[in-house]
Amino acid sequence: MKFNLSPIDVVEDISKSDFELNYLKPRKPLVIKNMAKKWPAYQKWTMEYMKDIVGDKTVPLYDSSKADPSKPINASAAEMKFGDYIDLIKETPTDLRIFLFDPIKFAPKLLEDYIAPKELMGGFLDSYPNMFFGGKGSVTFLHYDIDLAHIFHTHFNGRKHVILFDYKWKERLYQIPYATYALEDYDVENPDFDKFPALKGVKGVEAFLEHGDTLFMPTGYWHWMKYLDGSFSISLRAWDKSWAVKAKSLYNLTLQRKFDDFMKANYREKYMHWKEELAVKRAIKALEKNLPK
Repeated sequence: MKFNLSPIDVVEDISKSDFELNYLKPRKPLVIKNMAKKWPAYQKWTMEYMKDIVGDKTVPLYDSSKADPSKPINASAAEMKFGDYIDLIKETPTDLRIFLFDPIKFAPKLLEDYIAPKELMGGFLDSYPNMFFGGKGSVTFLHYDIDLAHIFHTHFNGRKHVILFDYKWKERLYQIPYATYALEDYDVENPDFDKFPALKGVKGVEAFLEHGDTLFMPTGYWHWMKYLDGSFSISLRAWDKSWAVKAKSLYNLTLQRKFDDFMKANYREKYMHWKEELAVKRAIKALEKNLPK
């Protein structure tokens, strides 16, 4: 059984007026095929180039196992030299990913290789944008970004399967309370609607990104990603103009995160069990009320 998914809109290029009217203001996802073709990175960013320019820094690696309530939320599963990791994902399927090591900080020359799409919108945030690396078959669990930024996510050197859900489906997706991720007990590709009935009827969109494709993910969109090849991506983040969204972002990053960290540190498995039970109760309640409408 599958989610009710529609293909994400795809364009070769887009004007600022069309982007604002049809995607930014209504907060609708989009894939832009030609944006990164204007970047030096489109030709330069190969696995070997990354390996040569970043070097042999030791990097934290993350796998697909369920979050351990006794550890910090972003506790790594292993460590490896960056060059060795690149060699690994070039040749071997693995669920190991990099998402909290930023190569650009160690290789500022990479800043010359991409161009933020300021012709489409303003508010770009990062001096050193986030980069993500994954082996064939590795999966990013279903979540939304805690800072609620708009994301331009450009993929390199392979293919990536992406499934997105509007923020409004959060209860039906079994969102974990005081967190930005969903219950990790169901398979996003093949959900069990008998075991997780609130998922039935949830509508989403999906895309298959190839080298140089740029995905626009509006603020708050839930996303699940699977690397179909060993490959990597860069995300350029921009503020939403809404002050309500900015206030929610600030709350997420301060009060919510500190409360959650305190509770995990002091109550561990008991706290996680309570959160999972509450996620299920909220999901069933939303289903019974037929939310969102």
